[in-house]
Amino acid sequence: MHSDLDNKIVRLIEQALFEDIGFGDVTSESTIPEDQQSKATLLCKETGILSGIEIAQLVFHIVDDRITMNPLLADTSLIQKGTTIATLAGPTRGILLGERVALNFLQRMCGIASLTHMFVHAVAGKRAKITDTRKTVPGLRVLDKQAVRDGGGVNHRFGLDQMVLIKDNHIAAAGGVTQAIERCTAYLKTHAITVPIEVETDSIAQVREALACGGIDRIMLDNYPIGLMTEAVGIIARRVEVEASGGITMQTIRAVAETGVDFISVGALTHSPKVLDISLDMESI
Repeated sequence: MHSDLDNKIVRLIEQALFEDIGFGDVTSESTIPEDQQSKATLLCKETGILSGIEIAQLVFHIVDDRITMNPLLADTSLIQKGTTIATLAGPTRGILLGERVALNFLQRMCGIASLTHMFVHAVAGKRAKITDTRKTVPGLRVLDKQAVRDGGGVNHRFGLDQMVLIKDNHIAAAGGVTQAIERCTAYLKTHAITVPIEVETDSIAQVREALACGGIDRIMLDNYPIGLMTEAVGIIARRVEVEASGGITMQTIRAVAETGVDFISVGALTHSPKVLDISLDMESI
């Protein structure tokens, strides 16, 4: 582990392990000899997209570096129901100590990647890219967003420092779209900050006003009906990027993509994914 990101993931895993283990696994310590060895398999019980296999491997390594985990597939792989995705061997206590934390990370990440893949597939052939939001589990954003990428999506801003997104509350507080954009561009120039600027809009009038201000990179069309979205895309005419947002589902996303938007943000990717069913099956050596 060398990068700040790697160190962050290690700290995240260590925190999760401490949360789960506390001062020890009294069940395994009281029932299993310390020197007992076992082998195990990670079995996928549903079809989906693999994400987080390296995270699971790292969990077991941190728990006990005598555990050997051999992934049989790489992240982004399509996994069918009944597929063995990894094998393990090592101290029985150690495998059981890491089992739940490893599966918690792995199942959630696979769930996010699988859901993202479904949305990406639904807009195949259109220019729209599926992107996430900041609606992630606190502390898990780095892994949630990795899972979105593994599913074929792209990441929106990771945090508030990476991009300006002038939303409805900013507009209301500033006194209007023009005032918000002008203050923003002046501030960025004064402080020599170079980040993209996106403006959320809820009407064609706001779209026109944002375009007239200039200096922006993307316009968000929030909760627009399909007809109005098509009109807005025509008015913008590729002068800036266009993002559609707001309650978009599998039933509506194809129609949204057909309007010609560049990005479709889907909060559900990370705020309400269904975890993929994966089990760890063990036997003594």
